[in-house]
Amino acid sequence: MSKIMNLTPVEIREAGWNALKAQLGLPGAIKFLLQYEKGEGDYTELRREIFKNETVESLIDKMKKGG
Repeated sequence: MSKIMNLTPVEIREAGWNALKAQLGLPGAIKFLLQYEKGEGDYTELRREIFKNETVESLIDKMKKGG
């Protein structure tokens, strides 16, 4: 694990690509990447807006109740 922590972002991407190819083969790796969407907007601000009236306890209660 410590080796991974010392890799640069480029090295991480290369290692990830190699792992995908090794596990899925080239066609499968490409198919996987085509399913990836980066998204848009500011997730942090959206999350603040969505949960502005919630507490950790209220969210846990909702999860336990299934809604």
